[in-house]
Amino acid sequence: MENKVQYNDEAIEKLPLHQFAEKAYLDYSMYVILDRALPHIGDGMKPVQRRIVYAMSELGLRATAKHKKSARTVGDVLGKFHPHGDAACYEAMVLMAQPFSYRYPLINGQGNWGSLDDPKSFAAMRYTEARLTAFAQVLLDEIAQGTVEWLPNFDGSLQEPVVLPARLPMVLLNGASGIAVGMATDIPPHNLREVASACIHLLDNPDATVSELCKYIKGPDYPTEAEIITPEKDIITIYKTGHGSIRMRARYEKEHGDIVITAVPFQTSGAKVLEQIAAQMTAKKLPMVEDLRDESDHENPTRLVISPRSNRVDVEELMAHLFATTDLERTYRVNLNMISTDGHPRVFDVKSLLGEWLSFRTETVRRRMQHRLDKVLKRMHILEGLHITFLNIDDVVHIIRTEDKPKPVFMKRFELSDEQAEAILELKLRHLARLEEMKIRAEQKKLSAEREKLEKTLNSSRRMKTLIKKEMKSDAAKFGDKRRSPIVQREAAQALDPRSLIPSEPITIILSEKGWVRAAKGNELDPLSLSYKNGDRFLTAAKGRSDRLVLFIDSTGRCYSLIGHSLPSARGYGEPLDSRLKAPPTAMFNAVLTGEDEELFFVGTDAGYGFIVNYSDLVTKNKSGKAVVSVPKGAKVLQPLKVADPETEWLAVVTNTGYLMVFSLSELPLLSKGKGVKMINIPSAKAANREEYVLGAAVLGLESTLILHAGQRHKALKGKDLDHYLNKRGRRGRKLSLVFQKVERIEVWD
Repeated sequence: MENKVQYNDEAIEKLPLHQFAEKAYLDYSMYVILDRALPHIGDGMKPVQRRIVYAMSELGLRATAKHKKSARTVGDVLGKFHPHGDAACYEAMVLMAQPFSYRYPLINGQGNWGSLDDPKSFAAMRYTEARLTAFAQVLLDEIAQGTVEWLPNFDGSLQEPVVLPARLPMVLLNGASGIAVGMATDIPPHNLREVASACIHLLDNPDATVSELCKYIKGPDYPTEAEIITPEKDIITIYKTGHGSIRMRARYEKEHGDIVITAVPFQTSGAKVLEQIAAQMTAKKLPMVEDLRDESDHENPTRLVISPRSNRVDVEELMAHLFATTDLERTYRVNLNMISTDGHPRVFDVKSLLGEWLSFRTETVRRRMQHRLDKVLKRMHILEGLHITFLNIDDVVHIIRTEDKPKPVFMKRFELSDEQAEAILELKLRHLARLEEMKIRAEQKKLSAEREKLEKTLNSSRRMKTLIKKEMKSDAAKFGDKRRSPIVQREAAQALDPRSLIPSEPITIILSEKGWVRAAKGNELDPLSLSYKNGDRFLTAAKGRSDRLVLFIDSTGRCYSLIGHSLPSARGYGEPLDSRLKAPPTAMFNAVLTGEDEELFFVGTDAGYGFIVNYSDLVTKNKSGKAVVSVPKGAKVLQPLKVADPETEWLAVVTNTGYLMVFSLSELPLLSKGKGVKMINIPSAKAANREEYVLGAAVLGLESTLILHAGQRHKALKGKDLDHYLNKRGRRGRKLSLVFQKVERIEVWD
């Protein structure tokens, strides 16, 4: 058995550090758990909340009283019961007064107590005033009826209640949230009528299951009219296990072509939602939205207006996207962790929670009735002594006049108790009238009937249950209201494909030799007419659309992708691809292309190798790219070419030494990656100095014309002229005429 150390001051000084630290941390942990962060199952309150409500009741700030400065309440709480920071105390007070934070507020405030958009915008406590709400009487009405235990305050000068005698399960009605050491709590608020009905059902049917109780408690009921879209089976699972999550979604309606959001999820700021939507509009991710407005006012606390660009916009699809990408839909954690009646933290399922609270309530009612019975019996005992006085009035007067100490004489002569004799001596002369005797007998009769009723109830569990149910029904009728958060079945929100949100416009992507990229609107731009940075010049270009991916291939054969609309404008020099993509340090970008998933492209290197690849095999979302082309040492990647039909098209390949060869594209294999096969035989391809290499390639159709450019001259080859250069793949090809043996580039005219 472990020996316990007595931690007096002298012992602490001699403790090993690890023992002292362990004890200090455990003491602190238990303090945070029991006295700060977790609510008590009895009244559903944390200590600071309980002390605020009790201090306000002691100040006389009931619902019918005049408001008093909040600083007065905070001062009393800190000075008498809660020696902590005034800011934290006032913030706890503010939360209990905010109708958008508490389902059933306990404090009625005057002044600025915060707003839904900014709950922490409340005024300082010297400006605001407060009193308790009528609902707070559910916590306080029975406090002076012997229902609770009392303990000394922090300095022993006053007494404070251990727990308030709640007539309703407040821990479910207003919920709670908090973080302790090693544990947390997240209890959502619920509807009073539903919870009261579940309690009554459990009193009548102690063996009821959680599923049966969930017929009464449909789910949480937040202080907002936003929808709860969590499936019913998931809600039942939460109530069975004590933990899970609840999802809420904003409510909206269509009004004159606009979308009007009338309710947002719990603790969601409408201003923040508008900021999130506006950010997407600024980033050009919501082209279908034209305008945003906040029309919230006193009559409409939440009225956010979204104006679609046209009546052709699919409103349901747009809202589904906003639900998925903004706070218009939120998830709330549920963890029914609280301090039970035995003083230990515990996670409850809804049946054990209600069952333990009903046990607490039953004990509270029993103590209240026993307290009342004790007072009735004491009063009846006094009345019995007074009745004896009236029956022997002359003897009583004589004893008082003749005896120095009449009290013991009374007790001996009439067999009275000390309390009865004291009551006789306290009588005033006017109470000796005949009418007073009649009043005493009437009061005795009334108290006797009350005593009989109290004793019957205390001795009968059935009567006790009936009384608890009656009182609960009365409170539910007085303070209950309709459910605010409707529970509905909705499909999961789905964000729109980012590419579908981008306007589809034709663009021309220009890549320079130094790897700088830019995009110009339209497909008519001549890239050679643009200006370039010093030491840089045009390398290649591709025509595409702003809503499609643009692919880049570097000198190592790796492929990368960027969305077209994200590329810098062609009005400037653009920006280096290295700043956006993680290419190898020594790599240079050689090619650019755009296309669709099912399209085919020719890719190859100037070493004379190539193959056909599906566009989808080139696409990657990885900033580091993916390996596609195996590039021989010293070689470069050729500009990829779109292939419509390999069976009917040809590939023209020309070298820097003037060799041209045309062969059928069907001779090239369809690969997802690799080196490919030899297209044209280059004798010096493996040499270190690479005297000969492929200058360019072009895909030819049946009616295409191949144009060769050499300086200021150009030559057109078509039909029979091209047939002269037809050959099998991998052959040497034929030499061009002397003028074009130094060809600079080739292009195709259709």
